[in-house]
Amino acid sequence: MRVSVDRSRCCGAGQCAALAPAVFDQHDDDGVVVLLDPAPPEAVHEAVREAALACPAAAILLEP
Repeated sequence: MRVSVDRSRCCGAGQCAALAPAVFDQHDDDGVVVLLDPAPPEAVHEAVREAALACPAAAILLEP
C-alpha cells in the first residue's frame, strides 16, 4: 500500500491521526495532516483504510 495526502484539501479534523497514529499526525499550528509513513506495514493497512474513509475532506489517497 502507498499512501499520499493532499494537504491543500485537509481541513484538520484529525480523524486520520486518531485512527492510524503510526501513519498520520497533525501540525501543531494549523492541524493539517502530516504523513509519517507513505508505505506503512501491512499490520496497519486496515486502520489506514478506515482513516481514508473517515476523512471528511477526502484528503487521503491510497494505492495498492
